[in-house]
Amino acid sequence: MNLDTNYIFTPIKEEMICFHKATDSELINPSLPYHRHDAYEIYLFLRGNAYMYLEQSCYKLAPGDLIIISPSEMHRCICIDNQMYERIGLNIKRSALERLSSHRSNLLSCFESHPFGQNNLIRLSPEQTVLYCRLAGKLITCLRSEAYGQDLLAESYAIRLLVFINTLYQSSTYRSANLMPELVSNTMTYIKDHLAESICSGQLEQEFHYSGKYISQQFRQHTGLTIRSYILDKRISLAMSHLAAGKTVAEACELSGFSDYANFIRSFKKIAGVSPGRYVKQG
Repeated sequence: MNLDTNYIFTPIKEEMICFHKATDSELINPSLPYHRHDAYEIYLFLRGNAYMYLEQSCYKLAPGDLIIISPSEMHRCICIDNQMYERIGLNIKRSALERLSSHRSNLLSCFESHPFGQNNLIRLSPEQTVLYCRLAGKLITCLRSEAYGQDLLAESYAIRLLVFINTLYQSSTYRSANLMPELVSNTMTYIKDHLAESICSGQLEQEFHYSGKYISQQFRQHTGLTIRSYILDKRISLAMSHLAAGKTVAEACELSGFSDYANFIRSFKKIAGVSPGRYVKQG
């Protein structure tokens, strides 16, 4: 039997990236903006002097902090000095998480069982951190190898790592202090609640009783983005959800708060990298 003619194989390297990095000059830039990935991200902080901004939350990181981030959750990590910054990152696409899951064990559950942008962080014990690093190291080695069987071993280590992570999140009651200023957090909530409507500086001033200039300054300081660019990114993310749910391009445009169809098409292509129509075809 020729297996290649009966099955479609997706190489694990196309669905997953795992890395262990230590640098002393990266991310020391408070203007670095929020961003999103097209994959699920698992981030283990090992050392440094850094803050993780994730949607409406801001955490002062400590060694052993493990953070899970869904594709739609905007985030950024900022180092505040040139101490050695070390972390292990795992980016994995939904297709891999679904394929590696079973009917009993959904490996997506750690991402889907918490409120959006909240409770993303737990703190590992030193023993748990050592185990995590060991499994991640094995996974990285397998992903880098072209030897026979290393792709299968990579999947097995990925499963072990993901089961470990999900088990930790199911049992954890740890809650890290949220350091995000209330004004910025409330502005994000207002934008989320009114995303499909027109949002202007005057509305924010009326809602929060601060000048639009001050609100914008605070927002940019803590997200690296202007309010306008944040709204645009959120609307495109919402449009993607509508398209994935089967809405037409025109419906997604209207439901996501765009009043100009041509502007929607341009903005979508700029942020997503493809047109809305092609995005639908890519599935």
